Amino acid sequence: MTRCLGWVVLSACTLVGSARAYGQEPSEPQGAAGAARANGPKAPLSAGVAKRLRSGDAALIKGALDEVRTSGKAGVAAAPTIIDLLRQGMSTALTQAAIETLGDVENESASEVLGWYSRHRSVELRRSAVEALAKTRGPVAVRALRSALSDSDAAVRGFAATALGSTKAKDSVPDLFTALDHNVPEASAAIGELCSDNDCQRLAARMGSIPFDIVTSGLEEVLLRPTSEVSDNAKIDVVERVRGVATAEANRFLKGVQKRWPARGSPRVKQSIDQAVTATSAASGLRRTEDSP
Repeated sequence: MTRCLGWVVLSACTLVGSARAYGQEPSEPQGAAGAARANGPKAPLSAGVAKRLRSGDAALIKGALDEVRTSGKAGVAAAPTIIDLLRQGMSTALTQAAIETLGDVENESASEVLGWYSRHRSVELRRSAVEALAKTRGPVAVRALRSALSDSDAAVRGFAATALGSTKAKDSVPDLFTALDHNVPEASAAIGELCSDNDCQRLAARMGSIPFDIVTSGLEEVLLRPTSEVSDNAKIDVVERVRGVATAEANRFLKGVQKRWPARGSPRVKQSIDQAVTATSAASGLRRTEDSP
């Protein structure tokens, strides 16, 4: 049974239905699909994939989805059909397979339907949809991921935070701070990947109110980003804040950054890190953070 879900714009459903009524298929998405056609897929789909996807037979659909997943980005030609299947609704198992397939295809046109499934009642489908949105990207995906930061499931919230960092969604930093303050630890690293100077310093200021290892998962990202993204002054401020903690954890963290410091990294920041390592090594007792008052 074919149906258009309430969230789908009626005109889109009408266009799809009208095209089929005249024996036509919906046009393929532009952008990534056009590039794939121009460059030539590395693992072209077999001629019968689209027919199997529309067959209504669960085994044939699953086999076709598997073939598309194996093709990766080269399976972009099948994306509109898979999107249509998700709009119509399928069994939970096939729905999850279709969501994961769209993630592997990495086509932005899938972000809308994946965004709807990121709010589905099934937590398993929400998790899969959020993971797929990290790959399809685009403004629609970012909006859905920001919304998923407040999901009732911790894994969904964590996946969403990590995805926002990997997709370089800088506008999501305020949402990530809110998530971090509401026990989404993955938000720290995402903030570290995205923050401006002021926001990076705001993250460092969370030391003391948020567990040290969570905050420093973001601060490590801050310190290792290029100077074009985070200034030397902001990085030195972060180093000094960590140095001020004067604990064994602070020393281990600084040593870890010291070892990973790039050969072409800023000499000023490197000097600050070296001095902080020495200072925290000499700190009286090197108390553990959890023993601090």
